[in-house]
Formats: sequence, structure tokens, C-alpha cells
Amino acid sequence: MLEAMLKNAQAAQKEWALSHTQVRNDALEQMIHLVRRDQDKILSANRRDLDAASELPKALANRLALSPEGLSKLLQGLKVVIDQPDPLGTGMGQRTLPNGLSIEAIRVPLGTIGLIFESRPGVAIEAVALALKAGNAMILRSGHEAKGTVAAIVACWQEALTKTGFRADLVQQILDPDRKYVDALLHLRGLDLLIPRGGPALIQKVVAEATVPVIETGVGNCHVYVDRQADLDMAVNIVINAKVSNPAVCNAAETVLVHQDIAEQLLPELAKALSAQGVQLHADSRALSLVPGAVLATNEDFAKEYLSLDLAVRVVANIDEAIAHIEQYGTKHSETIVTNDYSQGERFLKMVDAAAVYINASTRFTDGYQFGFGGEVGISTQKLHARGPMGLEALTTWKWVGRGHGQIRS
Repeated sequence: MLEAMLKNAQAAQKEWALSHTQVRNDALEQMIHLVRRDQDKILSANRRDLDAASELPKALANRLALSPEGLSKLLQGLKVVIDQPDPLGTGMGQRTLPNGLSIEAIRVPLGTIGLIFESRPGVAIEAVALALKAGNAMILRSGHEAKGTVAAIVACWQEALTKTGFRADLVQQILDPDRKYVDALLHLRGLDLLIPRGGPALIQKVVAEATVPVIETGVGNCHVYVDRQADLDMAVNIVINAKVSNPAVCNAAETVLVHQDIAEQLLPELAKALSAQGVQLHADSRALSLVPGAVLATNEDFAKEYLSLDLAVRVVANIDEAIAHIEQYGTKHSETIVTNDYSQGERFLKMVDAAAVYINASTRFTDGYQFGFGGEVGISTQKLHARGPMGLEALTTWKWVGRGHGQIRS
């Protein structure tokens, strides 16, 4: 089955890659119209998925749920993608060799991309939009809990493509919930790229077992380090936003590191503000007496991506200890420092190895929509081929083009 899907996707993608920018934008415009037309059908499918997945943990149920407002935001993201410049055919700079041969690197599509994701059906809108605009085909494998919602969305994509004069095979969904198809995708020879979006278990399985190219995404053990010269009100606001605004996403903060010189002043106020939001604190021995209601943190707590209203807290001696902690426990996703000391802020930016690093800002900004991409296919935490939120350019590769007039190599 997957071999046939891949063959059909490859054939469709060859035609699609040659299409004009306006044609690809027209397909996205069609998608906006069709999702609006079928909004009730998509939301009904989502309600059925939610009813069938009543045993899901709250964090995953929140990811699964779609609302009219959520769909509207996703369609706004499509408009952003439409308005972005087409990356295809853009060059890295033409050069002419001494023998007169002109060479240039130009951006071309990756080809056919597989996307394995769990309970967030909106991925089937934002990720597919970016992949199509960049000239690619997509094969989707959602979690079984989101299958009905994703099927309703894929039906809109396929209608949008056929209305634009292209093959529906550009966007396909693996409907069979059997896990053997996940394993088959990991070894689907000819698939140009496989992207996993989900929990640590899924991502680690794909990275460890796949024999096709993979981009590792999204496990987010993110930190907020509050330096000794921080604005404490700013620090509280940033931590609250980074933890509470949406605790079930990969860019939410999971640990706060506090400089020992300000711990007695900051931690009681921070704990009070977090407690009012229902956050359970897991504090190290130095922080425990300063944080009412906290439990003693273990090493496992500092390594955990909670995806819930839990937050680890540690007091550190200085910025070097904070950076060492992040190096030990972080997942190279998003890290931030709160400080009014410019030199310390710049040191943090240079020393911390992560896809996104901030001064005086929430980790929640690591997001394709926030970065102006109109969404993302995933947030890459590796260094090749892409890093951070993956927009249009991350879904292309280079082709070297030479133009000569009879040159031969001596």
C-alpha cells in the first residue's frame, strides 16, 4: 500500500514542482474557501474524535480539540504562506569560472515528505500548506485519535488540488490505524524526508529506527534563567507566560533557574503567582524552603518535558551553572535569560546550544506562526538540514546549475 502511495505522490509532485507560484497560491486560496465551506463537517469530525478518545490525558485532549477560532487562525496562517515569496528557483549567487562556465545553486523542492504526528489535527493544514507552496507532496500518518478530523481536512486539500488542475495524490493520508504502517514509513525507500511530530517516544523511535532521511523535532525541555540583575516583575511575567499560556506545547518552559543572589526575593513572589495559576512546583533543596507548596525535585524532574502545569525550580550560583544545567538537561529547543546585564545576556546567547535562544522574552515565541512563516512543519532541534521552526525554505534543497558553451575539463 505505501509503495503505491509513494509512487502516486512522486508522479504528482513532478508536475507540481514545475507549476507557477500563482498556481500553488491558487490551491491554497481554494483550501481557505473549502475549509470555510466545510467548517461544520470538520468540527463535527473533531467532536467525534474527542468523544472516542475520552481516555486521553488532558494535555493531549487539548491538542486534539479544534474550535472555530482555531480554524480561523489556521486559515490566517494560510494567507501568510500565500503572501510569502516563492523560494523555488531563487539562487545563492551566480559565479563564472575562468573558463566561462556559469554555475549557480538554486532552490528546488525536497520531493515527497512523510509526516507522522499525534493528536494535533491542525498540523494537516499548516504543515501541508508550507510543503505544497514549496513544491512538495505529502503523505500523512496522524495518531488514531485524530484520524477523522484529519480525513475531513485532507478531503479539502484533495478537492483544492483537483480544482486547480492537479492530482489529489499530492496530499495523501494513511487511514489504517495499524502501527505496522508507522514502521513501514520508517523504511519506505524513495521517501525524501520523514518528519515526526509528537511525544518523546514517537520521536526517539523514528530517529533510532528510520532508514530514510529524518528531521528530529520538537521535544522541548525549555528553561528560563533569571539572572542576578533581572527585572523581577518582568521575570515573573515571562515565567507565567512561558509555563501557563499553553503548557501542553513543546515551547512551554519546564524549568526555572534562579540566581542565588535574588532567590529569596524572587521565589516567594514567583511561587505565589504560579500557585494562583494551578502550577505545581518541583524545587531543589536550595529552593524548597522559599517555595510554599513545592515538592522536592529529583534529577528525573529536571529532565522531564511535563506538558502540564508542573514546573521544576533550581537555584544556581551563577550563569555558568545555569548554562551547565541547560547543557545537561535541555533538548536544544528554546532557552531564555531574563537580565538587565547586557554582557550576561550576550554570553547566554553565545554559549547556549539551542535552536532558539532569547533575552528577556518568553520561550513561547518559538513558533512558525510567530516567526512569520504562517505555521511550521515542525521545530527542528537538530543542526542539519534545518533548525528551529521549519518554514518554506526549510522544505527545499539546492540544485547546482551550470550553463556553458562547450567547455570541457582538461
